[in-house]
Amino acid sequence: MTTDIESGAGAPAGEGRKLVITWLTLVAVLVFAMIVLGGVTRLTNSGLSMTDWKPVTGWLPPLSHEAWMAEFERYKAFPEYQKINHGMTLSEFQGIYAFEFAHRVLGRIIGLAFFVPFVLLLIFRKLPRSMAPRLTLLFLLGAAQGGMGWFMVKSGLVDHPDVSHYRLTAHLALASLIFAVLLWTIFDLTRPALRRAMPATAMLRRTGYFLLFLIALQIIIGGFVAGLNAGFVYTDWPLMGGRFVPEDFLYMQPLYHNFLENPGTVQFVHRMVGYAIALAAIWLYLTSRSGGLSARLRLGISALVSLVFLQIFLGIATLLYVVPVALGAAHQAGGMLVLAAALYVTHELWFSGRKTGQRVS
Repeated sequence: MTTDIESGAGAPAGEGRKLVITWLTLVAVLVFAMIVLGGVTRLTNSGLSMTDWKPVTGWLPPLSHEAWMAEFERYKAFPEYQKINHGMTLSEFQGIYAFEFAHRVLGRIIGLAFFVPFVLLLIFRKLPRSMAPRLTLLFLLGAAQGGMGWFMVKSGLVDHPDVSHYRLTAHLALASLIFAVLLWTIFDLTRPALRRAMPATAMLRRTGYFLLFLIALQIIIGGFVAGLNAGFVYTDWPLMGGRFVPEDFLYMQPLYHNFLENPGTVQFVHRMVGYAIALAAIWLYLTSRSGGLSARLRLGISALVSLVFLQIFLGIATLLYVVPVALGAAHQAGGMLVLAAALYVTHELWFSGRKTGQRVS
């Protein structure tokens, strides 16, 4: 199935196209930064420092000592201070507050960076109306992401001072979806007109689609790993507590709870899916060596395979060094770069799977 954007019809031309590409690329970079900053906020245990949500008026932090003290006293009323950070000083509170505040402000900046140019481009007819539904969906997803973020934070302001790992995973998955739709739209706009070239084989296309599925699945599992603090449970590799399969792999009843609630099981699954991604990436590379593919596709596959193995290295290092903030943030950034490369390859495979003027079967 094709769209006007995919086939080139109705896409902005000339300077208008360049303007739209630049705008969406800027938004995609901001979303990428937002995802990485979200990981840092999680790793520094800063996410529960702001105990209310002011989506319209929350642009400024406390500006006086009295305002800071009032914010600190409000924080003291919640379980994280009472059970974990009791005795924290005001300066220590300001340190964690800064990360959460920056995360929320960046979210507002992204909203404005998307919405204002979107409206102006429509008004000045630099944006074809065929693109409006997809871009409107992106704006709605962004608004939903803000609400999802607060829904997640609220789960940590009750008896247990940690956010629900289900809500955290939903928050990460939605952010990744927004990032993916932005990138796919950019790839639609930057892809040159279809040329006569040898189409990708069915095997290559299926491998690429399967690899993208595994990467998306791994991002979701990664949300569970973060939410359950599973990365701190076993910090050896390639074994887990001296065993390939951890001792506590299936101790919960019913059994399916292990894959949702058991940190050891979740970390084991995260490792196994990582190995499956590595094997699928190698197979994708080998099946692409037959020749005849476009230079864009060959370069994309090479970049994807390189990023996959870099990400595996970062994951192992993060584990062995017991999840330091810098490595944890790099691992989260790496996950988004792998996703971006996989989307690019999938986009190229989608188009190379058909002859000029024909649809993909």
